[in-house]
Amino acid sequence: MVIEDNGVPGVPDLAADRGLVSRKSTAERVAGVLRKRIAEGYFLPGGRLSEQDIGNALGVSRNTLREAFRLLTHERLLAHELNRGVFVRIPSVEDVVDIYRVRKIIECAAVRGVTAKPASFPRIKEKVDIGDEAARTGNWKDLGTANVWFHQELAALSGSERVNELVGRLTAELRLVFHIMAEPRRFHERYLPRNHEILDSIEAGDGPGAEQLLMKYLEDAEEQLVGAYADRAVAARAAVAAEQS
Repeated sequence: MVIEDNGVPGVPDLAADRGLVSRKSTAERVAGVLRKRIAEGYFLPGGRLSEQDIGNALGVSRNTLREAFRLLTHERLLAHELNRGVFVRIPSVEDVVDIYRVRKIIECAAVRGVTAKPASFPRIKEKVDIGDEAARTGNWKDLGTANVWFHQELAALSGSERVNELVGRLTAELRLVFHIMAEPRRFHERYLPRNHEILDSIEAGDGPGAEQLLMKYLEDAEEQLVGAYADRAVAARAAVAAEQS
């Protein structure tokens, strides 16, 4: 008996969506570039993003850029204001609490599973070394970036690409919080010795020990941020509104 192969139902209709796929893929790549720049501290909370300037710099169409903006708005990194444009979002204190809630779950679980010195240890150590050098030269923006990279490497110990993507979004959002904080040196520098302690535990294959250190680290950082952030976030919103009025 010969069975006629008509293909998978619905597949022929997908040809009409080919253009949508290519555009979406480009928009996702553009969103990735902008997300990375936000995580590295290049865009300030409350700042307006120019479609023309960014589109020309990246060589993409306005439609592609708007789709990238939409994706990042969904990730809480950007905010669209009717008839005014797209702005880098200013997180709330509730955002800070929620970010740290998720970080505790993800990062602590990732390091808990360490039973031997991981293959990625040189990359983790490199991020700590970069932070040390930034502190020595007084480059507090770079120190903040190095800390972001360090925690991304910790989460990557999970071996999950989905976790990596989620943490990339969270750290970009958290970087917006750091921008609002006054005295970045006071916030970041105190955690450098603790980075080394976590690094030592990971090198020794002591996952539970690293988890204990990391949980306390995140709890202290959250308490410090929440205690200082709320009033500054309100002031930042007021300053942005005054500039735009």
